Amino acid sequence: MQIQTGKGMISLITLMGIWSISALNALPGLAISPILGKLSTIFPHATELDLQMLSSLPSFLTIPCIILSGKLTEKVNNIALLQIGLWIFLFSGLLYLFSTEIWQLIAVSTLLGIGSGLVIPLSTGLISRYFDGKYRTKQFGLSSSITNVTLVLATMLTGYLVEINWRLPFTVYLFAFIPILFSYSLDKNLPPHPQETLVSKSSKQGYEEKSNNQGIQLNHLIQIMCFYGLATYLVVIINFNLSFLMEEYHFTSSRSGLMISLFFLAIMAPGFILNPIVSLLGRKTKFYSMLSITLGLALITFSPNEWIIGLGCVLAGLGYGIIQPIAYDKATRIATPEKATLSLAFVMVMNYLAILLCPFILHLFEEFFHIKTQQFAFTVNLLIALITAVWVYTKQDSFLCDDNSISH
Repeated sequence: MQIQTGKGMISLITLMGIWSISALNALPGLAISPILGKLSTIFPHATELDLQMLSSLPSFLTIPCIILSGKLTEKVNNIALLQIGLWIFLFSGLLYLFSTEIWQLIAVSTLLGIGSGLVIPLSTGLISRYFDGKYRTKQFGLSSSITNVTLVLATMLTGYLVEINWRLPFTVYLFAFIPILFSYSLDKNLPPHPQETLVSKSSKQGYEEKSNNQGIQLNHLIQIMCFYGLATYLVVIINFNLSFLMEEYHFTSSRSGLMISLFFLAIMAPGFILNPIVSLLGRKTKFYSMLSITLGLALITFSPNEWIIGLGCVLAGLGYGIIQPIAYDKATRIATPEKATLSLAFVMVMNYLAILLCPFILHLFEEFFHIKTQQFAFTVNLLIALITAVWVYTKQDSFLCDDNSISH
């Protein structure tokens, strides 16, 4: 079976290889989460610093490795770089199964962060390499959907496995063997970079060309990074703080887990129909997406009703599920083909920065206003989302907010 790419045709097995890499993006750190509460029992001599390093150090290493990988794609074979990252990922999964000390888990998690950092930008970079136009936009949407549905399913699986044995959740990292197998088919079919200049790409979109000898329109890249990072920060509070808020409302942890699953499933949904959504909403795509996030946060913040909180999680997830793949698509349109993966790497790193910084930013707001309630944390993000939605509405014709061109 052959798949249309906008540049030609590729085989279904090649497409499945690209999808398998997108699925892998959801896994880093996933196996640690279900055992965090048990680590003090499993490792009675572990210090608080050990536990903080185990949960945070890999993410700190992932960020520079994403940028490094994006830069290396200009100089080395992309598939070879992908395979190195995948083998590190797989090797980390095997080492986890034999780790018996907390320092060993920290060391292996660090190695996993390096491997995932090398792989993450290539998951979208290969899409920009194989696909063009509306076909590329569609694949970015599908990639986002695959990542999020894998996250939901893998979270459920690790939650089940940890009840059997604390080591078993680490087996999810062995999934890396599947994209490793597919990567050898990718190596045979990887197309060369097309001879297309940044000027020609920009003129096709109708945007004014900004001189940049580095092959990336820096001012547009900064805009995309800031907006995507802000959108991620606004919604990631659901993953971090919803369980505490629902605890204040006297709901069980299983109920909060269900709400968070609805949130990630909602992020997944728009990716399957991204082109029709953008065609329908046009210049107001980002406005309606941000409005959906705002309404979702409002429902979560002001209602103690379980069904309304669930609807809020769905609305917030839908809005972010549109913004994420569009940000990736725009990142490829402001760079020359050989710089597209580097441009994507800078945008994707904002996801991890937002996740890392969210607790610290919320803490600063709490200290400044001397209010420490879970509802206050959601209120702060709601106000920021509302201001952002109003700003986006006034900027519909700007490069950042006009998404008319990406569905064509």
